[in-house]
Amino acid sequence: MSNSFKTALLLGLLTGIILGIGQLFGGSQGLVIAFVFALLINFGSYWFSDKIVLAMYHAREVSGDDAPELYRTVQNLTVRAQLPMPRLYVIPSESPNAFATGRDPQHAAVAVTEGILRIMNREELEGVIAHELSHVKNRDILIGTIAATLAGVVMMLANMARWAAIFGVGRSDRDEEGGGGILGMILMSVLAPIAAMMIQMAISRSREFLADATGAKIAGNPLGLASALAKLARASEMVPLEARPETAHMFIVSPLTGGSFLSLFSTHPPVEERIARLRAMTY
Repeated sequence: MSNSFKTALLLGLLTGIILGIGQLFGGSQGLVIAFVFALLINFGSYWFSDKIVLAMYHAREVSGDDAPELYRTVQNLTVRAQLPMPRLYVIPSESPNAFATGRDPQHAAVAVTEGILRIMNREELEGVIAHELSHVKNRDILIGTIAATLAGVVMMLANMARWAAIFGVGRSDRDEEGGGGILGMILMSVLAPIAAMMIQMAISRSREFLADATGAKIAGNPLGLASALAKLARASEMVPLEARPETAHMFIVSPLTGGSFLSLFSTHPPVEERIARLRAMTY
Protein backbone atom coordinates (compact mmCIF):
# COMPACT_ATOMS: atom_id res chain seq x y z
CA MET A 1 0.00 0.00 0.00
CA SER A 2 1.54 3.33 -1.08
CA ASN A 3 2.00 6.27 1.30
CA SER A 4 -0.30 8.41 -0.87
CA PHE A 5 -3.06 5.80 -0.70
CA LYS A 6 -2.60 5.47 3.07
CA THR A 7 -2.90 9.25 3.42
CA ALA A 8 -6.10 9.34 1.37
CA LEU A 9 -7.51 6.45 3.41
CA LEU A 10 -6.68 8.12 6.73
CA LEU A 11 -8.21 11.42 5.59
CA GLY A 12 -11.31 9.44 4.64
CA LEU A 13 -11.42 7.90 8.12
CA LEU A 14 -11.26 11.36 9.68
CA THR A 15 -14.16 12.44 7.48
CA GLY A 16 -16.06 9.31 8.51
CA ILE A 17 -15.60 10.13 12.18
CA ILE A 18 -17.09 13.57 11.54
CA LEU A 19 -20.10 12.05 9.79
CA GLY A 20 -20.49 9.52 12.61
CA ILE A 21 -20.55 12.24 15.24
CA GLY A 22 -22.99 14.23 13.13
CA GLN A 23 -25.36 11.29 12.89
CA LEU A 24 -25.07 10.57 16.61
CA PHE A 25 -25.39 14.21 17.52
CA GLY A 26 -28.57 14.26 15.47
CA GLY A 27 -28.26 17.71 13.95
CA SER A 28 -27.07 18.21 10.40
CA GLN A 29 -27.36 21.96 10.93
CA GLY A 30 -24.96 21.87 13.88
CA LEU A 31 -22.57 19.73 11.83
CA VAL A 32 -22.52 22.24 9.00
CA ILE A 33 -21.98 25.20 11.36
CA ALA A 34 -19.08 23.45 13.15
CA PHE A 35 -17.50 22.37 9.87
CA VAL A 36 -17.68 25.86 8.36
CA PHE A 37 -16.29 27.42 11.55
CA ALA A 38 -13.33 25.04 11.60
CA LEU A 39 -12.67 25.66 7.90
CA LEU A 40 -12.56 29.41 8.49
CA ILE A 41 -10.08 29.01 11.34
CA ASN A 42 -7.84 26.69 9.37
CA PHE A 43 -8.15 28.78 6.21
CA GLY A 44 -6.59 31.66 8.13
CA SER A 45 -3.87 29.45 9.59
CA TYR A 46 -3.12 28.04 6.12
CA TRP A 47 -2.49 31.51 4.68
CA PHE A 48 -0.53 32.88 7.64
CA SER A 49 0.91 29.77 9.35
CA ASP A 50 4.36 30.26 7.78
CA LYS A 51 4.72 33.75 9.26
CA ILE A 52 3.39 32.57 12.61
CA VAL A 53 5.70 29.58 12.99
CA LEU A 54 8.80 31.42 11.75
CA ALA A 55 8.15 34.20 14.26
CA MET A 56 7.50 31.62 16.97
CA TYR A 57 11.06 30.29 16.60
CA HIS A 58 12.65 33.74 16.06
CA ALA A 59 13.85 32.68 12.61
CA ARG A 60 15.75 35.32 10.63
CA GLU A 61 15.77 35.37 6.85
CA VAL A 62 19.19 34.95 5.23
CA SER A 63 20.52 35.63 1.74
CA GLY A 64 23.38 34.23 -0.31
CA ASP A 65 25.71 36.79 1.29
CA ASP A 66 24.68 35.79 4.83
CA ALA A 67 24.93 32.01 4.39
CA PRO A 68 26.64 31.26 1.05
CA GLU A 69 27.10 27.49 1.54
CA LEU A 70 23.52 26.97 2.68
CA TYR A 71 22.22 29.16 -0.15
CA ARG A 72 24.20 27.27 -2.81
CA THR A 73 23.07 23.92 -1.44
CA VAL A 74 19.40 24.90 -1.54
CA GLN A 75 19.77 26.52 -4.95
CA ASN A 76 21.33 23.40 -6.49
CA LEU A 77 18.71 21.10 -4.99
CA THR A 78 15.78 23.25 -6.11
CA VAL A 79 17.06 22.98 -9.67
CA ARG A 80 17.16 19.17 -9.36
CA ALA A 81 13.70 19.11 -7.78
CA GLN A 82 12.32 21.57 -10.35
CA LEU A 83 11.06 23.89 -7.64
CA PRO A 84 11.20 27.66 -7.19
CA MET A 85 13.88 28.92 -4.81
CA PRO A 86 12.32 29.11 -1.33
CA ARG A 87 13.04 31.78 1.26
CA LEU A 88 15.76 30.68 3.68
CA TYR A 89 15.72 31.16 7.45
CA VAL A 90 18.10 30.37 10.29
CA ILE A 91 16.77 29.63 13.78
CA PRO A 92 18.98 30.77 16.69
CA SER A 93 19.21 27.40 18.45
CA GLU A 94 22.04 24.94 19.00
CA SER A 95 19.60 22.03 18.78
CA PRO A 96 19.95 20.57 15.26
CA ASN A 97 16.70 20.50 13.30
CA ALA A 98 14.94 21.89 10.23
CA PHE A 99 11.49 22.36 8.75
CA ALA A 100 9.70 23.64 5.66
CA THR A 101 6.60 25.80 5.61
CA GLY A 102 4.50 27.82 3.19
CA ARG A 103 1.17 27.24 1.50
CA ASP A 104 2.59 26.11 -1.88
CA PRO A 105 5.92 25.81 -3.75
CA GLN A 106 5.72 29.45 -4.86
CA HIS A 107 5.46 30.64 -1.24
CA ALA A 108 7.71 28.13 0.51
CA ALA A 109 10.30 28.71 3.19
CA VAL A 110 12.99 26.40 4.57
CA ALA A 111 14.31 26.99 8.08
CA VAL A 112 17.34 25.36 9.69
CA THR A 113 18.82 25.81 13.13
CA GLU A 114 22.32 27.10 13.76
CA GLY A 115 23.04 23.74 15.38
CA ILE A 116 22.34 21.73 12.23
CA LEU A 117 24.69 23.92 10.21
CA ARG A 118 27.48 23.22 12.72
CA ILE A 119 27.28 19.43 12.81
CA MET A 120 26.35 18.45 9.23
CA ASN A 121 28.82 17.73 6.47
CA ARG A 122 27.94 18.60 2.87
CA GLU A 123 26.22 15.31 1.96
CA GLU A 124 24.24 15.27 5.22
CA LEU A 125 23.09 18.87 4.78
CA GLU A 126 22.04 18.08 1.20
CA GLY A 127 19.99 15.17 2.51
CA VAL A 128 18.26 17.34 5.11
CA ILE A 129 17.47 20.14 2.64
CA ALA A 130 16.28 17.65 0.00
CA HIS A 131 13.93 16.12 2.61
CA GLU A 132 12.43 19.52 3.38
CA LEU A 133 12.10 20.39 -0.32
CA SER A 134 10.27 17.08 -0.74
CA HIS A 135 7.63 18.27 1.72
CA VAL A 136 7.18 21.32 -0.50
CA LYS A 137 7.13 19.25 -3.71
CA ASN A 138 4.68 16.70 -2.28
CA ARG A 139 2.46 19.49 -0.88
CA ASP A 140 2.58 17.96 2.58
CA ILE A 141 1.79 21.32 4.15
CA LEU A 142 -1.57 21.35 2.37
CA ILE A 143 -2.26 17.75 3.44
CA GLY A 144 -1.29 18.57 7.01
CA THR A 145 -3.65 21.55 6.98
CA ILE A 146 -6.54 19.41 5.72
CA ALA A 147 -5.82 16.80 8.40
CA ALA A 148 -5.66 19.51 11.07
CA THR A 149 -8.96 20.95 9.82
CA LEU A 150 -10.74 17.60 9.98
CA ALA A 151 -9.22 16.74 13.37
CA GLY A 152 -10.25 20.17 14.67
CA VAL A 153 -13.82 19.56 13.52
CA VAL A 154 -13.83 16.21 15.32
CA MET A 155 -12.65 17.86 18.55
CA MET A 156 -15.28 20.58 18.25
CA LEU A 157 -18.13 18.18 17.53
CA ALA A 158 -17.01 15.87 20.34
CA ASN A 159 -17.23 18.78 22.77
CA MET A 160 -20.67 19.67 21.46
CA ALA A 161 -21.79 16.04 21.80
CA ARG A 162 -20.43 15.83 25.36
CA TRP A 163 -22.31 18.92 26.53
CA ALA A 164 -25.46 17.79 24.69
CA ALA A 165 -25.23 14.43 26.48
CA ILE A 166 -24.79 16.12 29.85
CA PHE A 167 -27.87 18.30 29.38
CA GLY A 168 -29.84 15.69 27.41
CA VAL A 169 -30.35 17.92 24.37
CA GLY A 170 -32.37 16.12 21.71
CA ARG A 171 -32.05 12.81 23.54
CA SER A 172 -35.54 11.44 22.90
CA ASP A 173 -35.40 12.12 19.17
CA ARG A 174 -32.10 10.31 18.80
CA ASP A 175 -33.28 7.34 20.87
CA GLU A 176 -36.30 6.93 18.60
CA GLU A 177 -34.13 7.16 15.47
CA GLY A 178 -31.59 4.65 16.78
CA GLY A 179 -28.84 7.25 17.03
CA GLY A 180 -27.18 5.69 20.05
CA GLY A 181 -28.65 7.81 22.83
CA ILE A 182 -26.80 9.52 25.63
CA LEU A 183 -24.37 6.61 26.26
CA GLY A 184 -23.33 6.57 22.61
CA MET A 185 -22.77 10.34 22.66
CA ILE A 186 -20.59 10.14 25.77
CA LEU A 187 -18.50 7.30 24.31
CA MET A 188 -18.13 9.12 21.00
CA SER A 189 -17.15 12.38 22.71
CA VAL A 190 -14.31 10.58 24.52
CA LEU A 191 -13.10 8.18 21.82
CA ALA A 192 -13.48 10.35 18.71
CA PRO A 193 -10.82 12.97 19.66
CA ILE A 194 -8.34 10.19 20.54
CA ALA A 195 -9.01 8.46 17.21
CA ALA A 196 -8.71 11.76 15.33
CA MET A 197 -5.38 12.56 16.98
CA MET A 198 -3.96 9.11 16.22
CA ILE A 199 -5.11 9.33 12.58
CA GLN A 200 -3.53 12.77 12.24
CA MET A 201 -0.27 11.39 13.67
CA ALA A 202 -0.41 8.46 11.23
CA ILE A 203 -0.83 10.85 8.30
CA SER A 204 2.21 12.82 9.45
CA ARG A 205 4.30 9.65 9.81
CA SER A 206 3.38 8.41 6.32
CA ARG A 207 4.36 11.76 4.80
CA GLU A 208 7.76 11.58 6.55
CA PHE A 209 8.51 8.26 4.86
CA LEU A 210 7.53 9.74 1.51
CA ALA A 211 9.68 12.84 2.08
CA ASP A 212 12.66 10.64 2.97
CA ALA A 213 12.31 8.64 -0.25
CA THR A 214 11.75 11.69 -2.44
CA GLY A 215 14.53 13.61 -0.72
CA ALA A 216 17.00 10.78 -1.26
CA LYS A 217 16.20 10.81 -4.98
CA ILE A 218 16.60 14.59 -5.21
CA ALA A 219 19.92 14.53 -3.38
CA GLY A 220 21.02 11.45 -5.31
CA ASN A 221 22.43 9.84 -2.16
CA PRO A 222 20.16 8.03 0.34
CA LEU A 223 23.11 7.45 2.69
CA GLY A 224 23.63 11.18 3.18
CA LEU A 225 20.13 11.59 4.61
CA ALA A 226 20.46 8.34 6.59
CA SER A 227 23.66 9.62 8.19
CA ALA A 228 22.02 12.98 8.90
CA LEU A 229 19.03 11.34 10.61
CA ALA A 230 21.28 9.25 12.85
CA LYS A 231 23.28 12.32 13.82
CA LEU A 232 20.13 14.39 14.38
CA ALA A 233 18.54 11.75 16.61
CA ARG A 234 21.58 11.67 18.90
CA ALA A 235 22.25 15.40 18.97
CA SER A 236 18.63 16.51 19.44
CA GLU A 237 18.36 14.34 22.55
CA MET A 238 21.50 15.90 24.03
CA VAL A 239 20.43 19.44 23.08
CA PRO A 240 16.60 19.41 22.88
CA LEU A 241 14.78 22.15 21.03
CA GLU A 242 12.19 24.13 22.97
CA ALA A 243 9.33 23.37 20.59
CA ARG A 244 5.57 23.64 20.76
CA PRO A 245 3.71 20.30 20.45
CA GLU A 246 1.42 21.67 17.72
CA THR A 247 4.44 22.38 15.50
CA ALA A 248 6.38 19.18 16.24
CA HIS A 249 5.20 17.48 13.04
CA MET A 250 6.96 20.13 10.93
CA PHE A 251 10.52 19.23 11.93
CA ILE A 252 12.68 16.61 10.21
CA VAL A 253 13.06 14.77 13.53
CA SER A 254 10.69 15.17 16.44
CA PRO A 255 11.86 17.92 18.81
CA LEU A 256 9.80 16.41 21.61
CA THR A 257 11.35 13.91 23.98
CA GLY A 258 9.56 11.27 25.99
CA GLY A 259 9.22 7.60 26.80
CA SER A 260 7.54 4.74 24.99
CA PHE A 261 4.04 5.98 25.83
CA LEU A 262 4.70 9.31 24.14
CA SER A 263 6.03 7.48 21.08
CA LEU A 264 2.53 6.08 20.50
CA PHE A 265 1.44 9.63 19.70
CA SER A 266 4.60 10.63 17.84
CA THR A 267 4.25 12.59 14.62
CA HIS A 268 7.40 10.89 13.28
CA PRO A 269 8.25 7.27 12.51
CA PRO A 270 11.14 5.71 14.45
CA VAL A 271 14.45 7.07 13.16
CA GLU A 272 15.84 3.54 12.98
CA GLU A 273 13.10 2.49 10.55
CA ARG A 274 13.63 5.60 8.42
CA ILE A 275 17.36 4.89 8.23
CA ALA A 276 16.75 1.23 7.33
CA ARG A 277 14.46 2.23 4.46
CA LEU A 278 16.98 4.72 3.13
CA ARG A 279 19.81 2.19 3.26
CA ALA A 280 17.61 -0.33 1.44
CA MET A 281 17.33 2.14 -1.46
CA THR A 282 21.03 1.61 -2.22
CA TYR A 283 20.60 -2.12 -2.95
